[in-house]
Amino acid sequence: MKRINKVFGVLIITISLTSCSGGGSSSSQESFVSGDGSVTFINPADRIDAPALAGMTLSGTNYSYGVGRVTVVNVWASWCAPCRAEIPTLIALSKKYSDVTFIGVLTRDMPPAAEAFARRFQMPYPTLIDDSVLLGFRDSLPANAIPSTAVIDRNGKVAGRILGEVTVASLSKLIEEVSSK
Repeated sequence: MKRINKVFGVLIITISLTSCSGGGSSSSQESFVSGDGSVTFINPADRIDAPALAGMTLSGTNYSYGVGRVTVVNVWASWCAPCRAEIPTLIALSKKYSDVTFIGVLTRDMPPAAEAFARRFQMPYPTLIDDSVLLGFRDSLPANAIPSTAVIDRNGKVAGRILGEVTVASLSKLIEEVSSK
């Protein structure tokens, strides 16, 4: 009887551990929170400075954001299904709004996988590979989900955010609101 209980206990522990692993998924996916697409807009008087957006990119170059243009900052990972779904929208809008700067920020991902993703989709804008830059958003509109997209106004202040997958309508409206104020 003790042997059966011991075998049963080991079986329960094994099942518990393997069910938490996500079927062999990488540890970067643990605690993944998907957004609901909610949009937040901050009135100009209530905005605070965006963090410094600078560092090494997926392509191996140094990038530094300069204030003066409306900027879309998209937080993504190559393993994230909503990130994969929204990339055609982001690429199309980066071409439509040529006067707007688009920047990606890679989070909880392996650069080689992300680089292959960016190459496959021919992402026309840089992606920073140091997700510690996200800490700078903690006092304004933190990236609480993957994907998250922040919009920074021409004065370098955080003006809005979309938690979750962007749509043409949601991001276009946010860009136009920020551009007009």
